[in-house]
Amino acid sequence: MANLLRRISLRTQIFISMILLVFLACLLILVATFFQYQNESIDYNVFRLNRKENQLRKQIDYLVTKNNLIQKNDSIWDRFNEEFNAVIKIHNVNYSIFDLEGKPLFTSFLPLKIIANNYELESKLLKSILSKPNGRISEENNDEIGKFQSSYSVLRDGFDQPYGVLFFPYFEDVSFSENELNTFLQSLYQIYLLMLVVAIIMAYFISKYISRSLEAFRERIDQTGLLKENEKIELINAPRDIASLINSYNKMIDELEKSATLLARSQREQAWQEMAKQVAHEIKNPLTPMRLTVQSFQRRFSEGDGENTKKIAEFSQMLLEQIDTMSDVANAFSDFATLPKPKLAKSDLVEITRRSLEIFEGKGIVFKTSDEKISLPLDRTQWVRVVTNIIQNALQAVKPGNNPKIMVTIEKEDPMVKISFADNGIGIPKSIQSKVFEPKFTTKTKGMGLGLGIVKNIIDSHKGKIEYTTGDKGTTFVVTLKL
Repeated sequence: MANLLRRISLRTQIFISMILLVFLACLLILVATFFQYQNESIDYNVFRLNRKENQLRKQIDYLVTKNNLIQKNDSIWDRFNEEFNAVIKIHNVNYSIFDLEGKPLFTSFLPLKIIANNYELESKLLKSILSKPNGRISEENNDEIGKFQSSYSVLRDGFDQPYGVLFFPYFEDVSFSENELNTFLQSLYQIYLLMLVVAIIMAYFISKYISRSLEAFRERIDQTGLLKENEKIELINAPRDIASLINSYNKMIDELEKSATLLARSQREQAWQEMAKQVAHEIKNPLTPMRLTVQSFQRRFSEGDGENTKKIAEFSQMLLEQIDTMSDVANAFSDFATLPKPKLAKSDLVEITRRSLEIFEGKGIVFKTSDEKISLPLDRTQWVRVVTNIIQNALQAVKPGNNPKIMVTIEKEDPMVKISFADNGIGIPKSIQSKVFEPKFTTKTKGMGLGLGIVKNIIDSHKGKIEYTTGDKGTTFVVTLKL
């Protein structure tokens, strides 16, 4: 059974469970209704029997008193048979009257057991009737005419003295009762059949609605992967349990994206570091002998013809410039690959930043600080490189023909300090915003794209954080360091 349930989908299980629940409820209501109807029918017939019996007793008491029949024998009773028979017609019932010894005084209907006893009541039955406090007993009879109820009750005169026993048979209309019950049950069958059909339809849609969220969740999990662009699940009016599950999944997606980003970044940085080491090694090897050779050539041929000296100087200068360019390339790659650990020392951030900006004098740079001196652990050389790289990028982001306006602001917010660099450049396009700190990424025709990558590594090594906001009117980089 358990294996079968595992093979059935949750939607099918919910559907079957709801149908079975409704079916069992209908069945229980039907059975309870049947027994309730039976009990009410019995109570109703007992009530009718008592009512008719009371009416009959009053009529008999009236006739007996009127004709002075108390303590009279059956021959005298026979004279008034017509009046007693008239009661049968009036009330549409049968009855019989016996004296206190069980002998018949008037009979219109008797069961077989009394007929078999010579039309007399059995002494045992008579004693039982007379011994009852209320002087009455009732019983069910199964005669040749079928089942019927009957009662034996003591008749009393005006002085509450018994003078006879009334036998009253009550024949309920079984056929009418059964027809009424069948009609009622038929109506119930139709109602419950309609309820079952409605329940099946509702169970189908409810199970579909409940399982819809799980199905969407399953499909999205199947599409989830570390190297894929995963999407979060957004469901409106989802049940609380499903919503909790979806929230957990969305959190997992966020963590997965962070892990994938860190992994990709680590892999790229590792690859570029290895490449940078190799490039630096391959380029630096010939640089020193080349420089020495050129310098020696220049010294030996500096004397002599003036024209030759000029040509040689120009040649040497050009060669030296190319060598210096190659050296810059090698140094940039080498710096990124083997960025030294920061040598932290208590330093004045305001002073170092101001001096770093002095080399860009006349470039439209405005410097503001909340405090004249802010001390914190800092690697002076690396911080100068951070400021230089960010300012150079800001200057290059300004449209040609526009005057650069760069605002450098230091704000102390204990226990942190924020350094912001705001420019009036063209901003960073949305399509490349996620790549600005990647090594080797650049939108410029010059440079190697290592500047912001080095800046990010320096800030990370200082246990700080660098963020940016960008738009059509410029970009603002914000560096946060711990005091």
